[in-house]
Amino acid sequence: MSPGRRPSPGGRGRQGGGRAGSGQGRPSAAAAGSGRGRPAAAGRPRPAGGHGGRPPAPRTGTSPLPEGTSPVPGGKRGLGGEQVEGRHAVRELLLVGRRRCRDVWLVDDADPAPIVGDILELAAEARVTVRRVSRGQLDAEARSEAPQGVLAHADPLPEAELDRLCTTAGAGGTNPFLVCVDGITDPQNLGALLRTAECAGATGVVLPRHRSAHVTPTVAKAAAGAVEHLAMAVVSGLPAALARASDQGVWVVGLDADGDTSLFDLGLATEPVALVLGAEGKGLGRLSRARCDVVASIPLRGALPSLNVAAAGALACFEVARRRLPTA
Repeated sequence: MSPGRRPSPGGRGRQGGGRAGSGQGRPSAAAAGSGRGRPAAAGRPRPAGGHGGRPPAPRTGTSPLPEGTSPVPGGKRGLGGEQVEGRHAVRELLLVGRRRCRDVWLVDDADPAPIVGDILELAAEARVTVRRVSRGQLDAEARSEAPQGVLAHADPLPEAELDRLCTTAGAGGTNPFLVCVDGITDPQNLGALLRTAECAGATGVVLPRHRSAHVTPTVAKAAAGAVEHLAMAVVSGLPAALARASDQGVWVVGLDADGDTSLFDLGLATEPVALVLGAEGKGLGRLSRARCDVVASIPLRGALPSLNVAAAGALACFEVARRRLPTA
């Protein structure tokens, strides 16, 4: 079941594992707090209106891998991301430049939209070959629906180290804010969740190596370029990763329809926190749920019993972001 449930009187905060109040100096789950906020733009240029528009001084070529990331180990299933489809996704691939773009395919009848001009200019600056192809050729190569007349081939996304994600501060010195995915296999949902996580200021994403969608062309397109900015770790088992994060002082908050307290009553957002979201229909896995300090739900007022996992994730991520806004 997706996060969200009917409100019940006197909802109790669930303290998984009995860690709260154990004398380790961590606040209780219901303690209110405001904390330091993440600057709205975080120093990164944004395209005007979100639909093309060239930001100032884009980076060109490829930049070194971010600290704490590495290429995919041999023989293991990595994050993916070798084929990028959709205008915003390809534009961010070229603009951010943290991995090598091998070539860009663009339909020969592409409309003269500003974002298409951005792609061509960025590719020229980075000396990336642009192949003009027929729409039939591009559609035959594409793996997503409606690739918007453009795709690119690139090196795989680099993987981040879980331990570094648990200790790396966000913009403005905010505490780590992780989004952990428990068995989400729908690529549209995962892509939307990654886009939300980046916009809300998440400092990292944790994905299981198996039984989860990774960055396919559909995911990259739905994420609209967020995968180029996010630090993402791939772990062999999510429950063990949650336990490791907890050992490093990160509060682990599961989101589930059967949670014992409201998401909006939690006061953990200013602490190091990891939000755990389960697959739509199944919810959190039993072992992942057991590793959570708190399992929270989203109060619902309508007739339907649950939210789409991407929508629930958006509410949860921006609740964390809201509580981290600077106070007057």
